[in-house]
Amino acid sequence: MLTLNNIKKAKGASQKRKRVGRGNASGHGTYSTRGLKGQGSRSGVSNLKRLGMKQQLLQTPKARGFKSAKPKNQILSLKDINKNYQDGENVTPESLFTKGLISSASLPVKILGKTDKLTVKVKFAGVKMSAGVLEQSK
Repeated sequence: MLTLNNIKKAKGASQKRKRVGRGNASGHGTYSTRGLKGQGSRSGVSNLKRLGMKQQLLQTPKARGFKSAKPKNQILSLKDINKNYQDGENVTPESLFTKGLISSASLPVKILGKTDKLTVKVKFAGVKMSAGVLEQSK
């Protein structure tokens, strides 16, 4: 039965710390893995300084580039409008979201139509349009 008094660590889960500075026969005597001279060889130097925190700082990747606070437009084609809307309907971000054409109603929407023609008579509200779509919607 498993109880608190007989729980043991898995074999090899922990290792004893290597003891240095215990004579030359141990292989880590005399300088005790600290090298000859310098700051790292003296007593009272923190391990972080010895390990080189500056190196670690230099190795961390920097955040590069520029991230705009202005949200990107959700792009839609006139082909999608022709396929999913009937004559007389209103094209709004909410209606586009309910039809599953955009992922979010709160982000801006832009309708592009360079090659397609608008075949249904719809009213656009709350959406951006390219010059070609604006011309066709009048």
